[in-house]
Amino acid sequence: MWDKVQETVNYIKNKTNFTPQYGVILGSGLGGFTEDISIAFVLPYTEIPNFPVSTVQGHKGALVFGTIQGKKVVAMQGRFHFYEGYDMKQVTFPVRVMKFLGVEKLIVSNASGGVNPAYKVGDVAVITDHINMMPEHPLRGHNDERFGPRFVNMSEPYSKAMNAKAFELAKELNIDLKKGIYLGLQGPTFETLAEYKMVKALGADCVGMSTVPEVIVARHMNMECFGVSVITDMGDEDNIEEVNHDEVLEAAKKAEPHVRNLIKNLIARD
Repeated sequence: MWDKVQETVNYIKNKTNFTPQYGVILGSGLGGFTEDISIAFVLPYTEIPNFPVSTVQGHKGALVFGTIQGKKVVAMQGRFHFYEGYDMKQVTFPVRVMKFLGVEKLIVSNASGGVNPAYKVGDVAVITDHINMMPEHPLRGHNDERFGPRFVNMSEPYSKAMNAKAFELAKELNIDLKKGIYLGLQGPTFETLAEYKMVKALGADCVGMSTVPEVIVARHMNMECFGVSVITDMGDEDNIEEVNHDEVLEAAKKAEPHVRNLIKNLIARD
C-alpha cells in the first residue's frame, strides 16, 4: 500500500506541481461543486496509476485541482463504493493519496435516507458522528505505522470546530441546516422498512452506503473531517417511500446549491 500511494502521489505531483490544503469528496448528484473552483488541473481517474474507476451514475470520475478564494483544493468528482466490488483499501485509497499530497482537512458529502422525523426530503444535515455497519473494516490487516497507529481514536471522527463553523455560516447564508448521526451499510439495495427501523433503533438519523470508510482512514492519518448529507428519501416505522437512483440524484440536485454554498464558504473562511 505504501509503495502504491507514493507512486500515485509522485505521478500527480509531477503532473500538477500542486499542494492542496483541502480534500473534497463529492457524493451522488453533487459533482457541480467543481464549478465553484478556479480550476488549475483535471486528472481523469483512468489516467492515474493505481486509482480505481467510479462506475456509478452521477459520479464523473476525475480529480479536480484548483483554488477557492486562494485556498488550494483537490476535489473527487465521484467516489468509490464497497458495493461496486472494490475492497475497502481500494475504496479509501484516494484519501491516503490526498494526505500525502498535502491535504489536512477532508470534506465529504453524500446522499442518504432519513429516519429522523424532523427531516424531510431535500434537507441538508451535518454529520456529527457515525455508526459503522459495513462488513469489512478499512484498517483490517497489517498496519503500516507510516500511515497511522494500529488503534485509532474515534472520539471525534467529525471535527467539532468545523461543524460549529458550518452552523455559523448556515445562519448567515440562510441555510436550514440539520445535524445527525449517519449509519453506513454496504448496499447497493435501498433499505427495507425493517432496516429503517433498525437504523432508528440504533440511534442514527440517516443511512447511506459511503463516507464511513473514508472518514475512518482519514482519522487514521490524523486528518480533520467534515461531513454533510443530503436527505434524498425518508423511511419511518409505518411507511417507506419508494425510491430509485434517479430520484436520489434529482433530490440531491435540488439541494446542491445549499451544499455548494456551505462548503465553498467553509473553505474560504476557515
